[in-house]
Amino acid sequence: MTTTLITGANRSLGLETVRRLVEAGHTVYAGMRDPATGDEARALGAHVVQLDVTDQSSVERAVAGLPGLDVLVNNAGILGTSFGVDDLDAAAIGAVLDTNVTGVVRVTQAALPLLRESANPVIVNVASGVGFPRWLTTPGRDEYPVPAVPYAASKAALIALTVQYAKNLPGFRVNASDPGYTATEFNGFGGHQTVTEGTDATVALATIGADAPTGEFHDRDGRIAY
Repeated sequence: MTTTLITGANRSLGLETVRRLVEAGHTVYAGMRDPATGDEARALGAHVVQLDVTDQSSVERAVAGLPGLDVLVNNAGILGTSFGVDDLDAAAIGAVLDTNVTGVVRVTQAALPLLRESANPVIVNVASGVGFPRWLTTPGRDEYPVPAVPYAASKAALIALTVQYAKNLPGFRVNASDPGYTATEFNGFGGHQTVTEGTDATVALATIGADAPTGEFHDRDGRIAY
């Protein structure tokens, strides 16, 4: 049985990832800041755990309660409060980086001892095309008109972080997913994809074998060349 931890798992893409991985036969631990919001995850058959990626003690307690771990899906992320340059300050970008980048490091580092015991350790970091400079500079792409500095910077950092973890952990499969422009609360349900389409890449990367690629960036159509 594959044991999987998903952060930010109480709604939207995280909750749909819970549903699909439970359906795939995983034993899923659904991490969320407030377990009172976890009824939908429980109804899907997941084990709800309190996990705030910005709180080291919360992360350590959550990981300590796991019986083992094969797959870690770092899904938790925030958009932040700054959407351009005029409203940008150090606090605004710091808050986004603390969740979207440092939070991933907190959880991953805490989970490494358990993952090292797995026969097929897998890490999926849910990034975004908004962190991919080629898409940000390509007219016609969904990402091109996005002005937000903190969110884009955090997801760019997460893609690089994924590559570096993959290089440092050759026995692991460590990859990043791009959900694409998906209709969620995150964007006021303005995206043109369903949450199922938005989790295609994450689920595919969470269910790979030990002979699969590592250090890559994928969307629902497959590998995105750096």
